[in-house]
Amino acid sequence: MLVGILVVAGWVLVALLAPNFATHDPLSQDVSHRLDEPGENGHIWGADALGRDIQTRVLYGARITIPAGLAVILLGSTIGVLMGALAGWLGGLWDELLMRITELFMAFPTIILAMAITAALGRDIRNAIIALIIVWWPSYARLIRGIVLEIKHNEYVDAAHCAGATGAWILFRTILPNAIAPAIVLMTLDIGNAILTFAGLSFLGLGPPPTSPEWGSMVNAGLDNFSQWWMWLFPGMAIASLVMAFNFIGDGIRDIFDPRLRRD
Repeated sequence: MLVGILVVAGWVLVALLAPNFATHDPLSQDVSHRLDEPGENGHIWGADALGRDIQTRVLYGARITIPAGLAVILLGSTIGVLMGALAGWLGGLWDELLMRITELFMAFPTIILAMAITAALGRDIRNAIIALIIVWWPSYARLIRGIVLEIKHNEYVDAAHCAGATGAWILFRTILPNAIAPAIVLMTLDIGNAILTFAGLSFLGLGPPPTSPEWGSMVNAGLDNFSQWWMWLFPGMAIASLVMAFNFIGDGIRDIFDPRLRRD
């Protein structure tokens, strides 16, 4: 977990201080130095087919990928937690309606549904994030709904009823605080998946414009010049390191919340 925290902290620092670390303009083209190998003409990680500096574009790419992944998880989990909590608490017709909507979204593979939504909304960073939020909330709704159904029959909930607490107070002040831990674990594990999926949309041309220094689109551009390995290797390593780091953090938080899963 410590390694994951250090790697994520490093990438956050890179995103915040990218202009200080960068040696070139991420959008500046210089075709006279196109496909420079690493170390040539001041391009430490080489240059792409338009002469843009790979290192600079990878550094600036952290400013797109990290906020996008966090936005998807924070907003998607918030919607899912609220939907699941209401479904479990209200029960009856509301539970059936909300869960059928949830299952409708879960019936499609995440990346396929995200591709369809992004294609309908148009290629843009904001639209890609909206598409991922739409496909991400159902897993949280189903998780929280099951926990709320179990908790709402506990004695302390009955005691709150007897004390005259309103339904909203019981749900948001008594039940949700005791149900949120599994959602937090899922959120930390899901950040890496959201980053990977966002990069996948960009790789397929459904994310930011090709000129943007986004890691997925950089990997895609590298495939057209596969022998120039630096074009796809460095952005690919950036994606892999960040995804693995968030997975390490998620595993650690899961162990904290459930001591039975701790390794000896």
